[in-house]
Amino acid sequence: MSHDQGHGGGRILPHVALSQHAHDRQGVRRADDAWLEERWADPSTRVLVISGTRLRHANGRIAWVAPQEAPEGLRVLLGERDGVHHFAVVVDPSRVPGDREEWVVLREIVQTLADQDIVDAPLVLHAVGLAEWLWSTKHCPRCGGRLEARQAGHVLRCTSCGKDQFPRSDPAVIMVVTDGEPGSADERALLGRSPSWPQGRYSTLAGFVEPGETMEDAVRREVQEETGVVVGEVAYFGSQPWPLPASLMVGFTARATQTEIDVDGSEIEEAQWFTREEMRAEAESGRLVLPGGVSISRSLIESWYGGPLPGHW
Repeated sequence: MSHDQGHGGGRILPHVALSQHAHDRQGVRRADDAWLEERWADPSTRVLVISGTRLRHANGRIAWVAPQEAPEGLRVLLGERDGVHHFAVVVDPSRVPGDREEWVVLREIVQTLADQDIVDAPLVLHAVGLAEWLWSTKHCPRCGGRLEARQAGHVLRCTSCGKDQFPRSDPAVIMVVTDGEPGSADERALLGRSPSWPQGRYSTLAGFVEPGETMEDAVRREVQEETGVVVGEVAYFGSQPWPLPASLMVGFTARATQTEIDVDGSEIEEAQWFTREEMRAEAESGRLVLPGGVSISRSLIESWYGGPLPGHW
């Protein structure tokens, strides 16, 4: 069965929302200054202005502007989609144009993106991911020298030792763990809750991949460390960029071979097995609060469940 199709309803579900609508990043053009200037001069080009790591959110939408409306700053080529070229301009926060209250971090709005913003999401995540990297990478890690942006914001070169620095993404696994006969009424999914969350809020388990570790082994290790549950089979589901500040969330489905729960009490305060009927009833009543609509966690849960569930963050 496809991971896009739930066991319960047989209907094809939307996959990971923030990973749809990919753009052509046009990496071969990043060092072509003449071409970049031509694209910048095109009035149809769209520009996302980023103040440090914040973006402008006006009238409930992410604000794109024409090149002539953008302030001076570091121009970052994002790429092309549907015949339109897109850039980001990263400016120092002290030079923020407009009302400062309109500038928000991506985390504040990512779960409530409007339909058009979902279409633009890969462009926005590309821009914010680079802005986060540029903000945190101020000196050469080899010699401490000054860094200079190259290749339309995608490379930082040390002016002292010449070493190039590239953007990084930290891989993290996120997984829905199941038990029981697939598709049966008795099949269960494992959800957990962080100690910092309000009562009733649950989600899939997640954790970072350690050096020298495969993603599949990271799934098994994280599940066992956090809940005591032992996992055997692990299968790829999909991935989602998450530049908060620099993660790539890689989703998996996993089958439990030992189901007794013994939470670590640190990262996970409580974990619980849910059948589909239990999940529906608890979510419908409001006792179970599930992840937001654009998160890969929601995609994992609803793909297993077989359709949309009530409730949201």
